[in-house]
Amino acid sequence: MDYQTAFELAPVGLVLSAKRLIVDCNAQVLAIFGASREQLIGQSFELLYPTAAEFERTGARIVATLDVRGFYADERVMRRTSGELFWCQVSGRALKPGDPHAEGIWSFEDLSALRPVKADLTAREREIAALLIEGLTSKLIGKRLGISPRTVDIYRARLMRKYGAGSTPELIHKLLA
Repeated sequence: MDYQTAFELAPVGLVLSAKRLIVDCNAQVLAIFGASREQLIGQSFELLYPTAAEFERTGARIVATLDVRGFYADERVMRRTSGELFWCQVSGRALKPGDPHAEGIWSFEDLSALRPVKADLTAREREIAALLIEGLTSKLIGKRLGISPRTVDIYRARLMRKYGAGSTPELIHKLLA
């Protein structure tokens, strides 16, 4: 079997990383992010995040929540090279679980057809929306993000206003719709 061909033609975006830099990627990643190889290879993943702060917070969250096998997955808002924001399923495995950012392989799946970004959200609102979709409580979201559950509730209320939702289940439904 030709593993390079399998990598290149995989139905999801794949990236090989080292120290949070893109070492190699397949054609699907280029299509998802609207980029050329020259725009991505050797670049920091920060290029694909809505803000530098989100890049830093996500990196810290990855280190804090990697399981013993070195695996991490979430859904988050990412940024195409055009600047367009979109929802993306991201999964990855650290090749050295003791040093999560040393080397890894990451998959990216564009969720924009299923879940368009509908409201102008702040970075923190995007993080909390993603964790609400995962089914986490305010207490668990607060713990994961290093903020108080009350702060999570304030952001949830802002999200509910922006989406015109009367309850958390309705908000999640609207986020997913």
